[in-house]
Amino acid sequence: MQGSANLNIMIKAARKAGRALVKDFREVENLQVSVKGAGDFVSRADIGAEQIIRDELMGARPTYGWLGEESGATEGADPTRRWIVDPLDGTTNFLHGLPHWAVSIALEHKGEIVSGVVYDPAKDEMFWAEKGAGAWMNESRLRVSGRRSMIECIFATGVPFAGKQTLPATLQDLARLMPACAGVRRWGAAALDLAYVAAGRYDGYWERELNAWDIAAGLLLVREAGGLTGPVREGYDILGKGAVIAANDQIFASFAKLIRDA
Repeated sequence: MQGSANLNIMIKAARKAGRALVKDFREVENLQVSVKGAGDFVSRADIGAEQIIRDELMGARPTYGWLGEESGATEGADPTRRWIVDPLDGTTNFLHGLPHWAVSIALEHKGEIVSGVVYDPAKDEMFWAEKGAGAWMNESRLRVSGRRSMIECIFATGVPFAGKQTLPATLQDLARLMPACAGVRRWGAAALDLAYVAAGRYDGYWERELNAWDIAAGLLLVREAGGLTGPVREGYDILGKGAVIAANDQIFASFAKLIRDA
């Protein structure tokens, strides 16, 4: 893979954490007899993976800031750069033995995501992008789909659960979208949903109530693959509000209008 020194550091960290998570994933099936035990185990796996990534990234770039799902925010000596990390996106899938989860690492520079990695260890698919250099999966260049008709498109989302406030809005979205498209998928890993839009596997994706570490790397993947991204509510900051719409450039306007017409 050809990339910057920072990107190579990110890829190395993602692979190292991925190897540890794959070993833990093999143990999950043995823990299903005890929900509490499995949940505790996965929490330890999540925290352990973040520590691996933090050691790799901060060891190489000790002046950068940090924002991680498990460890929170740390300001760096260099205030212009920070790592944004989700060590295990798709934790519920992991807990249930479903092989659809990922490591997500982004580098932010002066408020803009400039490098991103989403690694799916179960399938050994490394999605990566740098600003201005395109998006890739392993050695293959990525391009969003070219579909122009909504009725031919497949979309992805996350359906709110466990008391999240945006369930009514999402159900309304589905009521408007389902008759107008070829299908909606809910696979439970936001980082991979965005990576799949970049790869042309999905034509579009939207979701609310996300965190910056869920989507930072994936947003860059979509943009560098020729897609468009925007907030669910126009004028809002995507990372700050955690509500995103992403799609290929052909159907973004139609798709965004449908989601925003609540």
